[in-house]
Amino acid sequence: MKEDGIIIHTDGGARGNPGPAACAFVVDIGDKTIMKGSSYLGKATNNHAEYHGVLLATNWLDKNYKTFQEDTVTFYLDSELVVRQLNGIYKVKDKNLNEIFLQIKDLINNIDLKIFYKHIPREKNSIADSLVNKELDKNSHI
Repeated sequence: MKEDGIIIHTDGGARGNPGPAACAFVVDIGDKTIMKGSSYLGKATNNHAEYHGVLLATNWLDKNYKTFQEDTVTFYLDSELVVRQLNGIYKVKDKNLNEIFLQIKDLINNIDLKIFYKHIPREKNSIADSLVNKELDKNSHI
């Protein structure tokens, strides 16, 4: 089923908590994937990695959203905590996470689209999850 707007799946993970960490995102419009990105983060927690996945995608969105005819963006994450924090249901108490949270919110304020954050089960986030694991595997020697 085709969803309206820009669909962004993000993920982050750490092997160990904290441990080697990476994040990734996948952007779909209609049935077409238009962008994939990932980044190795070094030593971090799972939550740190999840937030960096959203930040990486939001940075991409900020630079590219005007090239599309869409008026909504839906971020899908398998971290219920991060979704609830981004939606303002929970406060971000961790100082380091709050810095990333504020960076995301600053970028979002510049993006002239309706933005939604939704939780999905991990198995429905398999492409972004796979990119995180590839990034971790690629950097496992560090």
